[in-house]
Amino acid sequence: MNKKGHLIKSITPGSIAEELELEPGDMLLSIDGEEIEDIFDYEYKINSEAITMLVRKADGEEWELEIEHGYEDPGLHFENGLMSEYRSCQNRCIFCFIDQMPPGMRETLYFKDDDSRLSFLQGNYVTLTNMKDHDIERIIRFKLAPINISVQAMNPELRCRMLNNRFAGEALKRIDRLYEAGIPMNGQIVLCKGVNDGEELERSIRELGKYAPCMESVSVVPAGLTRFREGLYPLEPFTKEEAAETIDCIERWQKVFFERHGLHFIHASDEFYLLAEREMPEEARYDGYLQLENGVGMLRALTEEVRAELSGRADDGARGEVSIATGMLAYPYIKQFAEETQAVFPGRRTHVYAIRNEFFGDPITVAGLITGRDLAKQLSGKPLGERLLLPCAMFRSGEEVFLDDMTREELQNALQVRVDIVKSSGHDFVEAILRPVENAPEHGAYELEDIAEDDNE
Repeated sequence: MNKKGHLIKSITPGSIAEELELEPGDMLLSIDGEEIEDIFDYEYKINSEAITMLVRKADGEEWELEIEHGYEDPGLHFENGLMSEYRSCQNRCIFCFIDQMPPGMRETLYFKDDDSRLSFLQGNYVTLTNMKDHDIERIIRFKLAPINISVQAMNPELRCRMLNNRFAGEALKRIDRLYEAGIPMNGQIVLCKGVNDGEELERSIRELGKYAPCMESVSVVPAGLTRFREGLYPLEPFTKEEAAETIDCIERWQKVFFERHGLHFIHASDEFYLLAEREMPEEARYDGYLQLENGVGMLRALTEEVRAELSGRADDGARGEVSIATGMLAYPYIKQFAEETQAVFPGRRTHVYAIRNEFFGDPITVAGLITGRDLAKQLSGKPLGERLLLPCAMFRSGEEVFLDDMTREELQNALQVRVDIVKSSGHDFVEAILRPVENAPEHGAYELEDIAEDDNE
């Protein structure tokens, strides 16, 4: 047996592991005589009434522990949360955003992951090209779900060309195995103009529809194109008319799927509706917002939440002045939400600023890819009030750092204004505007995703 094992980083206080005198620095070698491949293997094996755990202590002594815990978590936490190396992407997709990054940014931004395990842990979308039969069998055995699949095209030859991987078409057959095993799935199509749109999009929707309702939803999102595309596949942004044609195709199929399965299944991202200058679909058409992380229904959800939050509320007579910054795309919505809030609370003045993405280029219009330096440059000299409100999507997950490594504190110093980071719900949006400056939080883990922009007064 390979006794390299998994390093224990910490122990939950009061847990079984603490009672057994396990400590950080110990190594988990096996459970029930079998090596642990990764976190899913570990979770599967501990989900039983009794296990035998082999642990090597820091001094090299090995302990065999009989644990009868009645499905209780033993309380071990490992140095690597996945308990395995992350799998990097083997594709060279024609639309890959990481290939469009400028040099000189932090190293982690250049890592391309295509690890199916992150689909379950973090909601990542995977191409299935980095998986073997063993991986599919483990998903089925452990009943892991849902798995999020980055499809792009159901035409095998076209998928090979888009991913620059000769096995990409063959990998589509893994969807069949997951479907036959009843594993819930979600899909994603990154739409590239002149490549997988038009008739190819029709084909992809039609063939993916065969997996419904086991495949619960499929999002269609436009490829993000930065100004750093020299030497890459020539892609162009969608026009207003082309975005409208894409929506028409999707909405026609939504009617078909709703009649067949009682769900709309295929969804255009908010970006397509904004590009086409069309109203967002009604809330019921999002089937419970299964694709929010892909920018599908975020603005509709926020609209409903803001209006529900303001409904029945009365002016408290307080006064205040704040500012909000967001990307160009959703600016009209954020501006509207701020005006609706001010209509109920006239003493609260709110400036809303749309930020041009000079760093990545004008085609990038979402708030989540705005850098600190663009904010500092474009907000300099503008009326910002007592606080500047920013969506959490602008910051590195769980931290207060922008994509360009500028920190929240550095932006505060540059603009000489307090910066508050706002969560994604309508409640948080309204409360962030109304909150007295002395009660505003210093920081937090927040999310106002892709939705906050510029005051063009």
